[in-house]
Amino acid sequence: MKDDDVLKTGTTTIGILCKDCVVLAADKRATAGHFIANKKVDKVVPINDRMVLTTAGVVSDIQLLIKILKAELKLKSIRVDREPSVKEAANLMTNIIYNNIRKFSAIPGVTHFLLGGSDANSVHLYDLFADGSITEIDDFVASGSGSEMAYGVLESQYKKDLSEAEGVELAMKGVNAAMQRDSASGEGIDVYVVNKSGVRKAAHKKVNTRAE
Repeated sequence: MKDDDVLKTGTTTIGILCKDCVVLAADKRATAGHFIANKKVDKVVPINDRMVLTTAGVVSDIQLLIKILKAELKLKSIRVDREPSVKEAANLMTNIIYNNIRKFSAIPGVTHFLLGGSDANSVHLYDLFADGSITEIDDFVASGSGSEMAYGVLESQYKKDLSEAEGVELAMKGVNAAMQRDSASGEGIDVYVVNKSGVRKAAHKKVNTRAE
């Protein structure tokens, strides 16, 4: 099968490390090639009450890998009699991604996640790349087909020790900038915040964008 025979997917997701929290944001459009398959996709997904993932890639693989991660984290908490740390969750997910991308399949299971979480009074942000690699982020990161436009905003406006409100505003600006030029990103913006109090949805904005 040629690469052109595989439907391409696209999105824009952003993670920002702030002074006391992690902000994660994404658009709401799902595409299959040039076709807009869904306009109400939740691409920012809470894993438990302390961790959140942003998602990009092949939808079926994303859904399966998230189910596996949730189950494995619950099993680990039972085995060790404590809640897994964010680092442990990140390492577990990258192992799952690594095994998934390297199994034989007619359609490669390409997935890219950003993981934000809180433990022991500190917050963490990880880039879980499509090849199974892991990078801890100390400022900001973006993924998906709209990431180049998002990075333009993040590079120019990010500053160290952003407040939660500033982080949410910057994340929305970054996703919005991507939606203006990337046909695979659109429809709206979801923003989640993770801090020592847990996970909460901080903002939702519906945006009427249209691929020409």
